[in-house]
Amino acid sequence: MEVAVLGATGYAGCELVRLLCRHPGVEIAFVSSESHAGSSLDLVHPQFYNLFELELQPLRLSAIPESVELVFCALPHGSSAGVVPGLLAAGKRVIDLSADFRLRDPELYEIWYSRTHPVPELLDKAIYGLPEINREAIAGAELVANPGCYPTAALLALAPLAAKGLADWDSVVIDAKSGVSGAGRTPRQPFHFPECTENLKAYRVADHQHTPEIEQCLSHLSGGSVTVTFTPHLVPMARGIFSTVYLRLQRGCTADQLDQLYRDFYGGHPFVRVLPPSRLPETRLVRGGNYCDLGLRFDRRAGRLLVLSVIDNLVKGAAGQAVQNMNIMCGLPEETGLTQPPLC
Repeated sequence: MEVAVLGATGYAGCELVRLLCRHPGVEIAFVSSESHAGSSLDLVHPQFYNLFELELQPLRLSAIPESVELVFCALPHGSSAGVVPGLLAAGKRVIDLSADFRLRDPELYEIWYSRTHPVPELLDKAIYGLPEINREAIAGAELVANPGCYPTAALLALAPLAAKGLADWDSVVIDAKSGVSGAGRTPRQPFHFPECTENLKAYRVADHQHTPEIEQCLSHLSGGSVTVTFTPHLVPMARGIFSTVYLRLQRGCTADQLDQLYRDFYGGHPFVRVLPPSRLPETRLVRGGNYCDLGLRFDRRAGRLLVLSVIDNLVKGAAGQAVQNMNIMCGLPEETGLTQPPLC
């Protein structure tokens, strides 16, 4: 199957090319970049020298070959919404890595992204692409909204509790840390090396745009309205997300019962690894892989459950999850092209 990658020189787009160029079921037939059109990808990302030689094209829908069946949009937030309607009209299936189609309510999009959604009629058509909770819907989707990196880590930590009605939502605090690549490839002062190194800081406190995405999915799973406290932090590493979720339970459960709950919920989902009690998640142990590692600890003295969740923000938090969604959409084994171990 032929695919296209729009925005191939950004971090997520580059990671898509890395995964897809060795995927046994696809051929990349078109790659675009507004800032580097006319160049080869290896001039922007030298690791592709002699490995991927397709020329980067300007983003014109008419230039995408008719033979392309599925398009990955790795474009900046706000840009995908202008492109996706034309792709769907041309009969392409689309996986969008931006935030443009993740929220079902256009008013929420306007509040959190400070712009009016240009095609609100497509929001109900988009399927939220978290395979561990939406696999069946993804299989028949024409448009998949790939989840954000922070929501992926947080939702995989909380989904089993939401589905079983165990979480006391008034108590939920999501304390999340991300590597700097989560801010994208465009240079900006706060992400300059001297500003980031030897430093740890919170940002967008009580105001981060991933908050409604997390709440929307948890509300759907739990069958009620959910509000959480979500605080993101920037840490001086290139890749990775570490989320520690603190909460109280609605009713008593033993550690063994909780462990079994998570193992049952993620049984048959190859990319969520529930760790044994002797281990705790570490970002370096998922680097470069499409895995989410989860660890559970119950603080009996405080009466709180702690769920620790780690992912590579560019793989399971972006490009890897997009490939996972493609596999499901196209009837391929879900793990095709994604089983390489992390780079520890």
